[in-house]
Amino acid sequence: MSGFKKPLAGSSSGTIGLFSTEEGIRAIQSPVRVKILTVLNDRDLSFDEIVRLSGKAKSTVSVHLRGLEQDGIISGKADPKDSRKKIFSIRSSPLGNLSDGIRYIPDTDLDPAIFSKKDPFRFYRVMFRTIRVSLLVEGINIDPVLHDAGFRIGEGIYPAIADTDLPSLLDKTSALWKKNKLGIIEIENESPLIIRVYDCFECGDLPQLGRPACAFDSGVLKAVFSRFFESDQQVTETACYAMGDDHCRFLIESKVPGT
Repeated sequence: MSGFKKPLAGSSSGTIGLFSTEEGIRAIQSPVRVKILTVLNDRDLSFDEIVRLSGKAKSTVSVHLRGLEQDGIISGKADPKDSRKKIFSIRSSPLGNLSDGIRYIPDTDLDPAIFSKKDPFRFYRVMFRTIRVSLLVEGINIDPVLHDAGFRIGEGIYPAIADTDLPSLLDKTSALWKKNKLGIIEIENESPLIIRVYDCFECGDLPQLGRPACAFDSGVLKAVFSRFFESDQQVTETACYAMGDDHCRFLIESKVPGT
């Protein structure tokens, strides 16, 4: 486990969530179980809190909690305030989801000229896009895995750009993005911190998905700014090329416990 909460797979009808457990990969299709995991994703909860937040009957929640525990997806421990009750938490790692809904179709053929030019950045960008679109065509969404990978990369990046001054850190982050052709960063605001990315490496070539698609970038930014602010930061993508916008926009703010 990576020690932070990752975004859960979508909970729409016809979607199967995939979770990695010590016993192997588990698939969650029940809307009730997805709802329970969604409310547990932010923080550990008591049985009564899960009932209240899920809007389900106690008997229904009890059955599904028992099943999720047996599958190794959640765990329960005695409530320190009342040993007769349990506190539940997610003990597995979300991998993504499989969907039987809309299939995404690649909108363009690969240009052979890409492979003859001495531009490794362009090649890797096309390769990344092709792999991701190929998965989407099959209804496979790996956003949680990409977020996890981005967080790990961000943890590795931070020591090289660490600073005690926010503007200096932002300058170093912008320079890093530009040098590695990840995009052009523009700071919209410092409080709350809002970052815009133009020519985004992650989603600039994706077809329009109708949702934010920069899970990898979000993971990197979460790691970098969580380290800087020395507290868990929440990264929310509010604009994205994959939504038809002309840039990607990230709101970075301290995560309030219990929200």
